[in-house]
Amino acid sequence: MSDSPANGADLDALHERVLAWFEENARVLPWRGVDDPWAVLVSELMLQQTPVARVLPVFEAWMARWPTPASLAADPAGEAVRAWGRLGYPRRAQRLHAAAVAITEHHGGEVPSDHAALLALPGVGEYTAAAVASFAFGQRHVVLDTNVRRVLARVLLGQAHPARSLTASERRLADRALPRADAHRWAAASMELGALVCTARSPRCTECPVADLCRWFAAGRPEPDEPVRRSQAWTGTDRQCRGRLMAVLREHEGTVPKVALDATWDDATQRERCLDSLLDDGLVTVHPDGTFSL
Repeated sequence: MSDSPANGADLDALHERVLAWFEENARVLPWRGVDDPWAVLVSELMLQQTPVARVLPVFEAWMARWPTPASLAADPAGEAVRAWGRLGYPRRAQRLHAAAVAITEHHGGEVPSDHAALLALPGVGEYTAAAVASFAFGQRHVVLDTNVRRVLARVLLGQAHPARSLTASERRLADRALPRADAHRWAAASMELGALVCTARSPRCTECPVADLCRWFAAGRPEPDEPVRRSQAWTGTDRQCRGRLMAVLREHEGTVPKVALDATWDDATQRERCLDSLLDDGLVTVHPDGTFSL
């Protein structure tokens, strides 16, 4: 490759090969190839920090129950949290419900196509707004999830992993790497390449359509000097405790007595702290009789 990490000729080859690979290898997913911006928005919020395999059954049940923003907005937010099931980070369900209410009240029940309007929706950040504008409306935006960042870091910079936090220089590089045509397809294709081939732990470089263009592969796949950050432990954490409490509340249509919540976790101090945090987050409601519900 050229000395430039984003040389025009190199990028043309990169785009052509990754898009051709995507044409042949893209997974069939229920939110792809559909004329339904709501499905795209729901999928993007569900997929945050959650694997596709876990999202699929929840997404399908969600869309069957709430096929439009207005249908979700008509139900209480607690029902959205209940339907979120075990996807984790249940505040995402609250935010999706709030977004549905805003879409219903301010956009005639239709997911807006304007990037700024998307960004103004509750729970929608820069990544989600760009992803929905790209995937649902075919617009040209930089869509930078973990998979895309890893592909660009390896191919264009020769780095095993991107920085822990998105940097301004990384965003500029991604912008220079964005093709003028088919930018929305490039966003989906580079994301898929990172998810299926250019994976974090066991990259399948021999199957990569751009291995000969990849600076990291050419350098012998060097590992970074600093160790890769390990995943946070789960057992015994507040996240696990909160999950246990939420599981009991999801299983009951009505209110739940405190004794049922007490039975979920032995450490009373930690359990009360986690219950308080769920109340503070608005995920759980306490009633005058001392019972609890979503």
